[in-house]
Amino acid sequence: MLGAEILVRSLVAGGIDTCLGNPGTSEMHFVAALDRAPGLRSVLTLFEGVATGAADGYARVAGKPACTLMHLGPGLANGLCNLHNAKRARMPVVNIVGEHAAKHRQYDAPLHSDVEAVARTFSDWVRTTQSAATIAEDCAAAIAAACTPPGRIATLILPADTAWTDGGEGRAVPVPAILPAPVPATRVTDAAKALRGERGALMIGGDGLSVRGIEAATAIAAVTGCRVFAPMSNARMARGWGVHPVPRVPFAVDDAVKFLSGLDAVVLAGAVPPVAFFAYPDKPGLLAPPGCAMHELARVDEDVLAALEALANLVEAKPVAWQSAKRAKAPSRGPLTAQSLASIVAAQLPEDAIVIDEALSLGFTLYPAMAGAAPHDWLQMAGGATGEGLPLAVGAALAAPRRKVVCLQADGSGLYTCQALWTMAREGLDVTVVVLSNRAYATLYGELAKVGATEAGPGALGMIRLDRPDIGWPDLAKGFGVPGVRAVGCAAFARALGTALAKKGPALVEAVIA
Repeated sequence: MLGAEILVRSLVAGGIDTCLGNPGTSEMHFVAALDRAPGLRSVLTLFEGVATGAADGYARVAGKPACTLMHLGPGLANGLCNLHNAKRARMPVVNIVGEHAAKHRQYDAPLHSDVEAVARTFSDWVRTTQSAATIAEDCAAAIAAACTPPGRIATLILPADTAWTDGGEGRAVPVPAILPAPVPATRVTDAAKALRGERGALMIGGDGLSVRGIEAATAIAAVTGCRVFAPMSNARMARGWGVHPVPRVPFAVDDAVKFLSGLDAVVLAGAVPPVAFFAYPDKPGLLAPPGCAMHELARVDEDVLAALEALANLVEAKPVAWQSAKRAKAPSRGPLTAQSLASIVAAQLPEDAIVIDEALSLGFTLYPAMAGAAPHDWLQMAGGATGEGLPLAVGAALAAPRRKVVCLQADGSGLYTCQALWTMAREGLDVTVVVLSNRAYATLYGELAKVGATEAGPGALGMIRLDRPDIGWPDLAKGFGVPGVRAVGCAAFARALGTALAKKGPALVEAVIA
């Protein structure tokens, strides 16, 4: 059996059923093996950043890794941005990257590079297969590395000669199950002491933002009097009717400092201490008040849910009834603002939807309004590298084909990976994309002021605004095979969104923000 076929069969045996990629010559034996070794769904993306971002979205919803397929070092380099996001989201991803045959590397061919060096920048585990006979073992090791809690990036490099060489019977090597480590009882006791009173806070992330985790945290807060909140960026959160709303640490430094002021202690459950995204003149990098103690209840690689529930038991917490969240009435007319768009989306969101939030400058307006929507999962770009919203939607829709995916996508960052629209069309994915069109990298207006660059003239603004010409999102979508419309005003947007959500399959609505 050829090494490429051994690899495909080993991936399937290890529980991987989806491969997202953009292959080249070095990967052709792997591509051919897809028909000889059934069980691995192959999904073509037009850019490697779509493949890696979709693998992130798939893992967040499926709870297991997909694999990517990329061509040599330059192809992997194209995918690194969203591997960064996946790593920050702590998601399991297995990358398969082609490499030149061993005998060919001596010639320094045009596409030659140090693939391992490229991979290590955003991978937790890297290995180059040396022989077709070891491919099954190498594949099992890659899957095990990716599935090591809380989730890691594993990159297996496949030289072309190992793919085309006979590797024998190719028996799959078992992949051991690796469970998150339990939390010591002493940490639970210490956390209970730290949370007494309103000057304490419980910061929850990871599995702590599931329904079970939020219920436990809310019950703990009711007994101890502490506050509960989440990091600014999160891989997945349960939200909507029946789920207690969880505020997030604000993005802006001044807002975050005010949000965290008055705290003496923060207990971390699946989260790390809050820090500013960037350095600013005369502003702190650590956002908690000076002297605020950080207590680690559960590290990100430990059993966060069990730790929260153990803490709830220790403080004798009882379940807290959900209080109906207030929802602004969706306006039927007038200009479309961030607030009115949020209320319209909240009113129309289907139950059990998956919402992708890459709204960026508009995100903190949309987030609180959606607390009163139907139950849904809320997925964010976790690493801050823009351009993952549309790929996340692809991966989520592949992982949960019976659930509607709604992607709230900023117009500027959506252009980084707009090729994802083509994959949505080709695979018939049930994704409604709402492009939040303010025709600018609007978040950068605020960043200019924050860093003290207040003298912004035409040259500076020309690097921020997306006009001259305006971008025709509906035409762009139609070119990739996705129906698209442009909506100006509340009435037009409500109609367009309702039409898109009523149909199964991909659709795009450009929402022009006043």
